[in-house]
Amino acid sequence: MAERAVRSIGVAAPGRPVLLDDTEPEPGPGQVWVATEWSGISAGTEVALVRGTDPQHRLGWDPDLRAFGVGAPDGYPKRSLGYMEVGRVTESHTDALAVGTRVAMAYGHRTGRCADPTRTTVIPVPDDLDPVLAIYLAQMGPICVNGLLHAAAALAGPEAPLDAGVRDRHVLVTGAGVIGLLSALLAVRHGAAAVAVAEPSGERRAVAESLGLDAVDDADGRAWLEAKRRWRHGPGDAGADVVLQCRGHDVALATALKALRPRGVVVDLGFYQAGAEAVRLGEEFHHNGLALVCAQIGRVPRGMATAWTRTALAAVTLDLLRDRGEQIRTTLVTDVVPFEDGPRLLADLAGRRLTSPPLQAVLRFGPG
Repeated sequence: MAERAVRSIGVAAPGRPVLLDDTEPEPGPGQVWVATEWSGISAGTEVALVRGTDPQHRLGWDPDLRAFGVGAPDGYPKRSLGYMEVGRVTESHTDALAVGTRVAMAYGHRTGRCADPTRTTVIPVPDDLDPVLAIYLAQMGPICVNGLLHAAAALAGPEAPLDAGVRDRHVLVTGAGVIGLLSALLAVRHGAAAVAVAEPSGERRAVAESLGLDAVDDADGRAWLEAKRRWRHGPGDAGADVVLQCRGHDVALATALKALRPRGVVVDLGFYQAGAEAVRLGEEFHHNGLALVCAQIGRVPRGMATAWTRTALAAVTLDLLRDRGEQIRTTLVTDVVPFEDGPRLLADLAGRRLTSPPLQAVLRFGPG
């Protein structure tokens, strides 16, 4: 099979992100070539892979049993990182995508990709959308929309519309990172009675407030008490109806559970790399009859897969980006750096060498 040379960002060894020479298949019938223009960095996920602290590297993963600790741990080098790419179709062998079409995909920080639109999600980017914002279309935005979808299924059943989990409900979002902020904006857009964002960092609380969101200081782990004080529904019934948990830290999950009213639901979008010593399942979880649901992007709620494809999740993301795009662009996207500087940035993030880490860093491919 003929191949085409590309460059990618991978990890040579723990703590050593590098530029790699790689290849992609030459596009054949039904396929296109996408030349990358922009690629967003997902700091939490990618830094775990750079450090080797993710469970695949520590424990190993058996894809058939879908269990950790029974397969061979992942090794190095790791040849690909990332899942927020935007590019142009520069060669096409299908009527589905014309040359010149800008698309959003999830294929990692690499200079180009051979893609078959019948086998992978390819989201055309409309001309009226800032192409940098399109990094959120293929995966990051759908992650957040899927959180709302899980809230709807948990609180109103598998036939419920997307907004059923938040409309006219009191919503707490734990974490003012990109996922938390986008999730909070989605909850506001889809009719929540009230939305508050619990965040320990004053800098990130300021970002939330600049987006018009209500930020609550969680530096002491007591944002749950503010939720209980604000949202009183009756005797013995106070707190959030639903918490969108968007931090990969057990203390945030503990806050989320304590903040709920009885029979409330935590929808967890966090990626935990360690234990959960701060979580006490014999306390509020048990005594208030709470539910904890994982909204992992690989799965929408049971019974919703036909209606809620990745393309459908991306369409909801696009609506948000069109409505709030200017604010999101100026507030969330804090750093734009050349592709060639990506390994240095990832190494600095992994080594905690940055006094003010980027909220959203974006790699720029080519001149400009």
